[in-house]
Amino acid sequence: MTQDEAGQRHWRSTITLSLILLAIWAVVGLGFGILLADVLKPIKLGGYPLGFWFAQQGAIAVFVVLVFVYAIGMALIDRKYRVRVHGR
Repeated sequence: MTQDEAGQRHWRSTITLSLILLAIWAVVGLGFGILLADVLKPIKLGGYPLGFWFAQQGAIAVFVVLVFVYAIGMALIDRKYRVRVHGR
């Protein structure tokens, strides 16, 4: 594999990871918090409807988890394609 091919595959993997994580965040934030709020209303979490919980706290909690998943995923992608990060 040439350096250009490795760079293209690295970029494709990076974009794929980013799009998957953005889709998850959109489903949780928009889907569960707004669009499906009425469907999730009978389910309670801490005394509040689950849709309300996702809109107020769940989307933020999922976002924080996704930041860590992104960092770990990018480290694995960088290692796979032997990309050196400055300072390492």
